[in-house]
Amino acid sequence: MFSPVVGALLMVLLSLVPARAQEYVDVALVLAVDVSRSMSPEELRIQREGYAAAIASPEVIRAIGDGAHRRIAITFFEWAGNHHAREIIDWTLIQSPDDAKAVAARLLAGSSESARRTSISGAIETGMHLIDEVPFLAERYVIDISGDGPNNQGLTVTDARDLAVANGIVINGLPLMTRGGIGSHYNIDDLDEYYRRCVIGGPGSFVVPVNDWAQFPEAVRRKLVLEIGNYMSGPKVWRAQIRFSEPYDCLIGEKIRQQRMWQFDFDN
Repeated sequence: MFSPVVGALLMVLLSLVPARAQEYVDVALVLAVDVSRSMSPEELRIQREGYAAAIASPEVIRAIGDGAHRRIAITFFEWAGNHHAREIIDWTLIQSPDDAKAVAARLLAGSSESARRTSISGAIETGMHLIDEVPFLAERYVIDISGDGPNNQGLTVTDARDLAVANGIVINGLPLMTRGGIGSHYNIDDLDEYYRRCVIGGPGSFVVPVNDWAQFPEAVRRKLVLEIGNYMSGPKVWRAQIRFSEPYDCLIGEKIRQQRMWQFDFDN
């Protein structure tokens, strides 16, 4: 029989073992959602409702059931500047419709809080940190970035992307080609191309552009199905390319912010 001291030590050691650390999932998916000030309150609401509807949709549930392990792990956080990352859903297992509905209910239970600046690189860094802490073993690790403007603060977005890809993480993008918030003067017309050139990376990475908020729920649903099932893309999905014929300025967001520093700065 163990002595009280040895028994207490064993209890401490057991408590240090991550719960369910050996459980496999098909994908560990980080959902990183833009809440910078270029987003209007109405757009923030549409985002929450769109993600909730997509996660609980029959199409997403079917994609989860078609996987080898028939379960996924997700976490959801909202981001703006490189010091603003608000976790809404911590790592959660989804393997049934009830699991998905519970996650959707948690998203709908609260509201988003906008913040200054746009740091896609900060969102990628936060996503990497969350993946380091995932309590499951995944076949794939994915950071899913949605946003309506280019990076204008923090680490260069290509450096953050390349670091994530070097660590085996795929980054997909949902560029929002919309206007609405007080910082929309920081937006660019070819945000979809910016995401394809500067943000996404890794095997099978892709971009799903959103040109109108009416498209948002369907775009999120289609993107989740692709990410969960690792399916081939369909219409309106832009795959990453290894080579491009023309160069692209991935510092465009930083340059726009620098040019506008003399003005009253609402900073998206």
